[in-house]
Amino acid sequence: MPTKVLVCDDERHIVRLIQVNLEKQGYQVVTAYDGKEGLEKIKSEKPNLVVLDVMMPYMDGFEVLKNIRREPSTESLPVIMLTAKAQDKDVFEGYHYGADMYLTKPFNPMELVSFVKRITENSSGDDSGPKRYDL
Repeated sequence: MPTKVLVCDDERHIVRLIQVNLEKQGYQVVTAYDGKEGLEKIKSEKPNLVVLDVMMPYMDGFEVLKNIRREPSTESLPVIMLTAKAQDKDVFEGYHYGADMYLTKPFNPMELVSFVKRITENSSGDDSGPKRYDL
């Protein structure tokens, strides 16, 4: 069964770019276009990893991340923050709330794919909790 990745971003062209590149590498991709829909998809689709934007309607990515970490069923779900919010305080906030990795836009899609691969390979079969992957 392929690894399932949820891509949650309100910019449809970014979602599509990530989706195409991940699917080329054999990942199954589920999409969401705002934070509320992202949380719903996490519950219904049970992805193995989430790529999450910060600035989105209804609920921002930091709120989504806090909700993920609060729930026992998702607290160890790997999350890559992918956002234009690149100030030190934003990066710190992302890691503070439990992001496994924080990437800033603009980004290289193949670099993102390599991080997804590294995280999913390192977390498969390991329930010891979230890991942090620094650049």
